[in-house]
Amino acid sequence: PLKMHCRDCALVTSSGHLLHSRQGPQIDQTECVIRMNDAPTRGYGRDVGNRTSLRVIAHSSIQRILRNRHDLLNVSQGTVFIFWGPSSYMRRDGKGQVYNNLQLLSQVLPRLKAFMTTRHKMLQFDELFKQETGKDRKISNTWLSTGWFTMTIALELCDRINVYGMVPPDFCRDPSHPSVPYHYYEPFGPDECTMYLSHERGRKGSHHRFITEKRVFKNWARTFNIHFFQPDWKPESLALKPPENKPVF
Repeated sequence: PLKMHCRDCALVTSSGHLLHSRQGPQIDQTECVIRMNDAPTRGYGRDVGNRTSLRVIAHSSIQRILRNRHDLLNVSQGTVFIFWGPSSYMRRDGKGQVYNNLQLLSQVLPRLKAFMTTRHKMLQFDELFKQETGKDRKISNTWLSTGWFTMTIALELCDRINVYGMVPPDFCRDPSHPSVPYHYYEPFGPDECTMYLSHERGRKGSHHRFITEKRVFKNWARTFNIHFFQPDWKPESLALKPPENKPVF
């Protein structure tokens, strides 16, 4: 099991909102810096920082990680890697894609600190989604995003979380929202809001529910020590409505 605790964490998203943000020095000053999938630092340090304490990686990103291993699996920083995916990918009987790749990696990089989420943990993530949204993940054809796993893991490890590059849930509904790339490292890739809205509304096949997840994160920020930067926003406090004086009879 992963033994890690940080007073403060920078959770760096992969969003295009980080481009030209110059948040790098601020991010690097944080005790623990958390990144996702194959989001690079090389060439983007001024905006996203250079340090990585923890990297949370989806089963679907493992090939890209292997291709860029010289940059991303840099053992010298002592980065911890957490791989998540459906239990079929994690099987240890020779059929689990993620497990097999990690076995190969550990031979090449014996000092690599890599962890896999257990089946039990994956079920906990599903259960949490159901508790928070009222929706069953499987029945609603939802894939949880790496952001969901990363935020949930960060809540376990960090006393304070500074999230960089995450928009509020209603951001894409505003017709005047700026257009930014979905990933800062794919500047000519798809637009972030286009991606969010198409996934949120998608009915055929499985989709990420990015906006639903952000509603949950916004809610959590009311209770937990979570703060949003680039764009900077705070959840409005829930005003307690005064009781209405209704006649009893």
